[in-house]
Amino acid sequence: MEAAQEYLKEQNEFDDNDEPSSLPFNSPFRSTRLHIQRSNVCSRAYFVVVMVFFHVYILNVIALLLYVHYNNGPGDLVSGDGGSSAADSDNGKSLPHPAPSSRELHVEDYSQSFSLPRIEGIRVGHVQRVSLVPDKTHEMKTLSLKPLLFEIPGFLSEEECRVVVQLAQLKGLMDSQATASSQEQEESNQPLLSLSTEEVFSLLDLNQDGLLQKQEIVSHSHSQDGTWLSPDNLRQILTGLESCPTGMLTLGDFRHVYDVSQHPGQEKSGKLHSQFKQRSKHTWLFQGPGSHHVLRTLRNRVTSLTRLLSALVELSEPLQVIRYEHGDFSNSHYDSSPSNSETTCAHTRLAGNTSALTEVPCRYLTVLFYLTSVEEGGESTFPVADNRTYEEQALVQDGVDLTDTQETCSRGNLRIKPTAGTVLLWYNHLSDGRGWMGELDEYSLHGDCPVRRGVKWVANSWINVNPDYQQQARYQRVVAQRHQAKSGMDYQSLSHSDLHQDL
Repeated sequence: MEAAQEYLKEQNEFDDNDEPSSLPFNSPFRSTRLHIQRSNVCSRAYFVVVMVFFHVYILNVIALLLYVHYNNGPGDLVSGDGGSSAADSDNGKSLPHPAPSSRELHVEDYSQSFSLPRIEGIRVGHVQRVSLVPDKTHEMKTLSLKPLLFEIPGFLSEEECRVVVQLAQLKGLMDSQATASSQEQEESNQPLLSLSTEEVFSLLDLNQDGLLQKQEIVSHSHSQDGTWLSPDNLRQILTGLESCPTGMLTLGDFRHVYDVSQHPGQEKSGKLHSQFKQRSKHTWLFQGPGSHHVLRTLRNRVTSLTRLLSALVELSEPLQVIRYEHGDFSNSHYDSSPSNSETTCAHTRLAGNTSALTEVPCRYLTVLFYLTSVEEGGESTFPVADNRTYEEQALVQDGVDLTDTQETCSRGNLRIKPTAGTVLLWYNHLSDGRGWMGELDEYSLHGDCPVRRGVKWVANSWINVNPDYQQQARYQRVVAQRHQAKSGMDYQSLSHSDLHQDL
């Protein structure tokens, strides 16, 4: 005890003799305290920086989610988990009846602006799950990216396929327009009257000034008695006129242009010159109010699948039903037409280009329904699907025309065997990058192989869109005005007898 007290006394004396100036440096307590204070300052700054970055990250995630939501729309049907609502009802065994309230036509639907959504293909073989009817999920498989082509098995039930075929038989089928041979095509293009070049020039020269102008040719294309010049002749003459520096044709210039129009093969020797050939029977089935509920259900289902505005689908062409018997076929062709200043879309003719030479079909996409399976043959062929490049001359190889499905169907890049209930969907046009319809997709060339055994029934649902957004918007306004003027009339008479013609 005494030893401990002695030690404490010596320790106190040592601390008293220490210089005051050395205290801050020798005192471990004060040094540690200053170090803790500096560490706290650094920690607070680091914390602020981390929180700023964290909030910026959260804001970016929210912005991305909002972009995806408004870009795809709340009714986006295509998803990885198939979690979306159906547009029409299907109670299993009984045929589905569409809910009228969800698909009623409103004037504002026709006049509002809209964009054209597209389903993403991702890659060939990619499978997406789509929910189109309650308690059922369909698998949609990407078959090609050029063109953007999808296959949806089980889109229609066996009963729905049977009803569509019966309705087509009940209405009656007619022979599809066809060209059986190049000789028949040449004969069909011959004028019904034999006129000299000078007489043709005089008939076209409306003001008799000795010069042929563009408006005079265009005016003739709208006359009803043009039996002495075919549309192909007129197009050739117009092409020759546009290549003339003065924009007018003298009689001497017209002689050369007219000779070329009478023998187009001499100018197109390097291009694909085969004409579209088809052998089948078809009819058209209206799908609007008053039609069979199965037809209305299919139209609503197409609207849900494509995610397009319902008014756009409802004002498109009726459902085309085609029957291919033994040996029937169709050569490779395009469902739609390239945009051209000299043509106008048939479905928007009410607000179209009145100076256009011809009306052409403008079909944004095609939905092809297989109504029956085929025992042998009858495949749908896409001869240039997913080619690296497209060249029209490449369709003729070693003197063989790849568009001739009778001879070269097996050489197509992609062939799909018909299976009852399966649907094909493909886009006939590219996107213009701004949410609207762009150029014709040349890879959408397709045809039907000859049926070898059995009977093939298919149906086509085409969605009509004008590549010119302003003309399409004008057409929508015209429809709205007529709908208001005829609000007391049945919509069926409005939409197809007054607004649409079968193509």
